[in-house]
Amino acid sequence: MTKQLTGGCACGALRYKADGEIEFSFNCHCRKCQRSTGAGHSSAFAVDTAEVEFHGEVREYKCQSDNGASTYSGFCHTCGSPLTSRTERFPNRIYIHAATLDDPSLFTPSFTIFEEAAQPWDPPMKNLQTAPR
Repeated sequence: MTKQLTGGCACGALRYKADGEIEFSFNCHCRKCQRSTGAGHSSAFAVDTAEVEFHGEVREYKCQSDNGASTYSGFCHTCGSPLTSRTERFPNRIYIHAATLDDPSLFTPSFTIFEEAAQPWDPPMKNLQTAPR
């Protein structure tokens, strides 16, 4: 899917524009995503870092993913909205939270990951395949 996608944080201090090909889209149920979104999973899409332009300051904190890799969660320094995630495993890729899109209805997940960490009150979508790791 190639199209321009735009979005931002809750307060508007941080905006982005993604102009490239979406590599893939997914729902992740890992504990890191649960904690960073405050929900049972995160819904995100992956794009090449060179294809995304941010207006405003993205702050990041470093943590460990369920598989042990260092990851960086990006958020707005003004309102705290989570916007991005990235991992040392794939330095040229950034994951953008679907809920930050100006039109979130454009998002359709292709697969799910870390289903085993899903909370009973937020089960994985039955129609999605589990991605191999």
